[in-house]
Amino acid sequence: MSINFSELQALLGAIAQAEITELSLETEEFKLQVKKENSGIALSAPLPVAPTPAVVAPSPVAPPLEIAPTSEPEPAPPSPAEQKWAPITSPMVGTFYRAPAPDEPPFVEVGDAVRKEQVVCIIEAMKLMNEIESEIAGQVMEIAVANGEPVEYGQTLMWVKAG
Repeated sequence: MSINFSELQALLGAIAQAEITELSLETEEFKLQVKKENSGIALSAPLPVAPTPAVVAPSPVAPPLEIAPTSEPEPAPPSPAEQKWAPITSPMVGTFYRAPAPDEPPFVEVGDAVRKEQVVCIIEAMKLMNEIESEIAGQVMEIAVANGEPVEYGQTLMWVKAG
């Protein structure tokens, strides 16, 4: 199996839009590893096994990428871990819901104070609604999952600043 530049671009675009977090693809000709992080995709460059052409023809479908010069790179905001926030993680695979019912207000909003063992969301798994409680008291700093999105075991649902 061989892959050209435009096929690689299409593959990376599809991965960026999918809920795939990690992908490893290896053939006799190349090896590709992609790991998606919160901010985007980290790509381990393909490692050719067989000789490949030095010149890649531009794709007729995708225009060449143009990079505009910037005056100064903007500093990245500090990550929740750097800010000493504690995560509330999903104890199971299921669907995340912020409110007890569609017509009711969310359990918590960003900026709300939470106490230990307070219900902060629901994870639906196999038609069962499981209340998720905060393990610490503090302030909700970020809600990391959108209402109705599927979540995985151990995925961060919210960040709480202990206090």
